Amino acid sequence: MKKQLKPVAINAAGQVATPPDLVQRVTAVIEAVRQGYLDALPIAAAIVTLDSEPYIECANDLFRLIAEWDERLGERAISRVPILNSGPIGARLVTFMNGEEAAHQFETADGRNVAGRHFTVRFARLKTVEGQPSRFLLSLIDKTAQVETEKSLRSEMLRDTLTGLPNRFAFNERVDAVLADPNFREGAYAVLAVDMTRFSRVNECMGALAGDELLITFARRLVSALRPTDMLARTSGDEFGILLRLDRGLSDAMRAAERIKAVLTLPFRLSDLEIRVDCAIGCAILNQGVSSADEVLRNAQFALKRAKRQGVTEVYEPIEAQAVRRRFSLETELRVAIESEALKLAFQPLVALDTGKVAGFEALARWEHDGHQIPPSDFIPVAEESGLIVQLGRWALSTAMQTLADWDARAGRALPLGVSVNLSPIQISRDDVTALVSGALGATGVSGNRLTLEVTESAIIHDPDRVAAVLNAMKRFNVRIAMDDFGTGFTSLASLQKLPIDVLKIDQAFVSDMLANGDSTAIVRAVLSLARALGMETTAEGIDSDDLAEMLTELGCTYGQGYHYAEPLAADQAFAYFMARNA
Repeated sequence: MKKQLKPVAINAAGQVATPPDLVQRVTAVIEAVRQGYLDALPIAAAIVTLDSEPYIECANDLFRLIAEWDERLGERAISRVPILNSGPIGARLVTFMNGEEAAHQFETADGRNVAGRHFTVRFARLKTVEGQPSRFLLSLIDKTAQVETEKSLRSEMLRDTLTGLPNRFAFNERVDAVLADPNFREGAYAVLAVDMTRFSRVNECMGALAGDELLITFARRLVSALRPTDMLARTSGDEFGILLRLDRGLSDAMRAAERIKAVLTLPFRLSDLEIRVDCAIGCAILNQGVSSADEVLRNAQFALKRAKRQGVTEVYEPIEAQAVRRRFSLETELRVAIESEALKLAFQPLVALDTGKVAGFEALARWEHDGHQIPPSDFIPVAEESGLIVQLGRWALSTAMQTLADWDARAGRALPLGVSVNLSPIQISRDDVTALVSGALGATGVSGNRLTLEVTESAIIHDPDRVAAVLNAMKRFNVRIAMDDFGTGFTSLASLQKLPIDVLKIDQAFVSDMLANGDSTAIVRAVLSLARALGMETTAEGIDSDDLAEMLTELGCTYGQGYHYAEPLAADQAFAYFMARNA
């Protein structure tokens, strides 16, 4: 039996008329496809339709949950959806729908102060169908857990776990924020660097737990001395930083320092002991000349270093930082100069006062940089502080011995003169001086009795046992030992007896003042008597006149050195000076 076909309706325009139920079925299919697409997404999503007013056409369960929206209530307009009604999401969605962007993404929160949530929000424009309203895809990625975790981690990163105070990172952030404030006023803030005294001794004697307890109690005392608006942070082991607002200028900072000192007058109780602890305080004012919190804190630490020496609160002076930067720059330049052999040795004559002949030379390092001479008083301390003095000392010894060997070769014989080389306390403590001297003597063929090593009293005081071992080892090579700048330190007579000292060098501070000051003459006379009693020779430094040379000769001084005879000379000039004076 044949199936009968239903008649097809033709409308007045001659087109096939669509049955009403077909439109409903197609619409239902499209809505089901859209809903299925949204339900398949792992994130909260909704399709927003822009008709007379924007409304939610469909959404998945995750969106309904996050948006706290129930479509069964019949409210689909975005103005009736809580998460879109207040806060930035709804407003930015309307702006997007009225614009031309294909997509837009941003990070935001739902605007609630308590139990607020954080989202990554994305808008996307869907393909437009002719005759249909515009549709947009709205998606929300809940980042609340991630944001809260990051906040917690950041809070831990910015908190000192022992004292509960902000740490250095938090402190720097706060100071940087003050500096970046467009309303920042120069001189309105100061940073104090506070360092606890005797902390290391407590740690060593009572252990780390007692040290931690002391730090916690010390921090509480500091808090009690500050105003609520002041920020206290632990910036390092036993150092604390304080950011102060100055309402009355520097006097506010000085008063804060006084309050801190006052709260430390009472002893600290640790276990069964009462311990008195003081502190040193350095202050730096925030001004337009500083660029970062690190720089401000460094400035306060410069002042703190001076405060430790002076025993009073010190305020940073810009010249301090300039000096430190200059020393750091010198260190870099000196390292290059040593490695490139840009330094030279100058030789100052040592004259036998009884005969007037040259008995030897003192080798002195000279450094010409960028067309001018860098004084040894500038670069030698830098070399000692940085450890470059070891390389510098090795170079000076080998160069001096090679120069002496070259002079012998020019003269065709071993000349009756020696050379003196300064030996730094740092080099004694860090270098194998015995091997160094042995190698220099062996490489040049110069006998050890023509080398004099000059050590200062400070080297002996620094490490007397090691110095004694090194100097006694030198005697195996017949090397002579001179004590430089004698009279300016604290060497005991017992030390002079124990050490193999051959020559005492009298500091020029006493020598140059002999003609005008009877006390200086008495001191020099006493040193000369002491040297004779111990069987030592003597050298007077800083002789600048013939009268002074005659006085020292009459007193029995062995050698003289100073500008009266000659300034430090280049190697060729020194050789010529010796040959002329000893002819």
